[in-house]
Amino acid sequence: MPRQFPPEFRQRALRMLEEALPEHETEYAAIRHVGSKLGVGPETLRKWRRRSEIDSGARPGVTSEEAAEIKRLKREVAELRRANEILRAASAFFAAELDRPTTR
Repeated sequence: MPRQFPPEFRQRALRMLEEALPEHETEYAAIRHVGSKLGVGPETLRKWRRRSEIDSGARPGVTSEEAAEIKRLKREVAELRRANEILRAASAFFAAELDRPTTR
């Protein structure tokens, strides 16, 4: 299971990466250097950087807030679909009860 890092740690890692970028030939070299100092995998640090760039608007993509809203709305839609299915089944059941002839 992946480790969860606190937001403060992520921000510190990204600051360190920004400071290390001019000292290295490539972005990946800087990512590997900072990642090894902090005990974070290079891919994890790269993803944090990309997410940060998207959230700041420097890179196109879906921001964290938008992704959270989409996830919440998908959950809500699924819940509403389940509720509609239950209501449809109940409606069919009670309609069948009304159509049934009574013997009194």
